[in-house]
Amino acid sequence: MTLLALGINHTTADVAVREQVAFTPTQLEAALTQLKALPAIREAAVLSTCNRTELYCVTESQGEQAVLDWLGRFHDLPVETLAHCAYHYLDEAAARHLMRVASGLDSMVLGEPQILGQIKEAYQQARLHQGLGGELERLFQHTFAVAKQVRTETGIGENPVSVAYAAVSLASRIFDDFSSSRALLVGAGETIELVARHLREAGIRELIVANRTRERAEHLAGEFGGQAITLGEIPDALGRADIVISSTASPLPILGKGMVERALKLRRHRPIFMVDIAVPRDIEPQVGELDDVFLYTVDNLHEVIEENRRHRQVAADQAEELIHQGVGHWQHERRVRGAGDLIRRYREQGEALRQASEAQALAQLARGEDPEKVLRRLSQQLTNKLLHGPTLRLREASGAERHDIIQAAEALLLDPAAVSQDPP
Repeated sequence: MTLLALGINHTTADVAVREQVAFTPTQLEAALTQLKALPAIREAAVLSTCNRTELYCVTESQGEQAVLDWLGRFHDLPVETLAHCAYHYLDEAAARHLMRVASGLDSMVLGEPQILGQIKEAYQQARLHQGLGGELERLFQHTFAVAKQVRTETGIGENPVSVAYAAVSLASRIFDDFSSSRALLVGAGETIELVARHLREAGIRELIVANRTRERAEHLAGEFGGQAITLGEIPDALGRADIVISSTASPLPILGKGMVERALKLRRHRPIFMVDIAVPRDIEPQVGELDDVFLYTVDNLHEVIEENRRHRQVAADQAEELIHQGVGHWQHERRVRGAGDLIRRYREQGEALRQASEAQALAQLARGEDPEKVLRRLSQQLTNKLLHGPTLRLREASGAERHDIIQAAEALLLDPAAVSQDPP
């Protein structure tokens, strides 16, 4: 079996491509069912965030092309488009990649903590929809342990900086004083909660939280002394908003060009700063064409994020070493399990030969044959049957000058200690 990680992220594709391959929560069950139904796929998990879409699979062979073809079919995209921005890793490299992602080392914001929670959610969804088997189950559990070690033993999570923080930091470069500004936050998930927290700490005058369900909006708005509205009330609130930051799981844009144009007229063309963190995007790209609108997406936050990366590089180097050790431990455990499977199959083969020889000997005894002759014949035949396969393979290895196999066989078959002891 081969472990495969295939994906597209913020370093290989811009947001216009990423939003086309993102999976909405309602698509996950169908995606996992279809992915696992591919002939070569035995296990599957799907990770989809604003910055990446990644598929983790256990395949019978190197099935990256089959998985890439399926991804194109699922999202109705030409596979050639995906091939230009997709990456894949196998076995050790795939395990290393997942551990780096979980530890925040592959994130746009180095060390950001949200990704670990997103991976845990992807793991739970894969379990819920029967995507996991023993291989991925063990990989995810090992990954969670390594990510926890990275968080506790390095400074990667100190002074946490996220995409949410970067968005607020960028807003602060345009608005000198948040105490006279109003912010409209669209969505009520973890990212928007972080945005609200950073804005409140920066002294924002007023917060408005818009969400599909008013109850969730009220819960978040109440925590930060803000106002809660539904998505349908956004047009009325937009005219009062100096800052708009949006992050929902909507498959379609929530704020369109016409809606923003009407808000600008009400504002008498006072500018609006807008950050669309969502993938797929919540704000139509055409909104950025309007005068008096400063529209940014997650791809525009690189300058703020790069500053964070420089500060965390020492901790990142320490984290890389922990991940290197974690991959080594995972490989060792995997090899041990592989040897266990080999031992089981070899014992089953030996047991089948023993049962066949025993049945033949019992039949001979039942016919009245001499027990001593039957016993001698049994031991001779059983020995020949057990040694025939290994002997044949050793001759083939010798002819092919496979000295590694010869040396391994000598260590396995001619070890005096092993020969002198009774089998366990």
